[in-house]
Amino acid sequence: NKNTFYFGKNKLNVLNYKNLIKILIKNKIKIFIHIAALSRPMSIHDTNVDLSIQTNIIGTANVVRACKKLNIKLIYFSTNYVYPCTKGNYKETDPLLPINNYAWSKLGGESAVHMLKDSLILRLSITDYPFTHKKAFKNVYSSFLYNKDFAKIFSYLLDEKGILNIGGKRQSIYNFAKKDNPGIKAIRNSKKINFPYDSSLNIKKFQKILKKKSIKI
Repeated sequence: NKNTFYFGKNKLNVLNYKNLIKILIKNKIKIFIHIAALSRPMSIHDTNVDLSIQTNIIGTANVVRACKKLNIKLIYFSTNYVYPCTKGNYKETDPLLPINNYAWSKLGGESAVHMLKDSLILRLSITDYPFTHKKAFKNVYSSFLYNKDFAKIFSYLLDEKGILNIGGKRQSIYNFAKKDNPGIKAIRNSKKINFPYDSSLNIKKFQKILKKKSIKI
């Protein structure tokens, strides 16, 4: 029951503050869902630091400024990788220590969003459906939730504020992937690969909201 606008980069570039203001006013935006970001490949955040900073930190700061100026609620898509990713079961109040430049860039965006009271930061552990890889780690744990499943419940979170971990139950990436792809190959992570060992989330806050609204994942 809401009018939803999707603006591609060619129409709304978060680095163009004046255009950002113009678009938001013209379309009478009440809630800004900020998904614009530089993400994959992860290596681009090491090879092109300037682009990473411009897009994920400065771009987000522009969005915050615009939302503050126009009294618009902001929902920001962050990542579970802002946590240390060593022991798992991270709560929203746990200390942060991003594991790579991508996560640092998203935390940079979070820093700006924190300054806007009418905002919601989603620390997401979601992945593409179907699972895009032919192999999956058997000794790496996450709280993966398929993007298609998250999309079904996202609209119920629009009234929330603060910080919210979003994901499914803790399990190995292999166990998660094999449910939809029984033939997927199991591999083991090693120190050479440099992949987060346990990025799983404590999602009790998320589950409480879903239960209150009688929603099941």
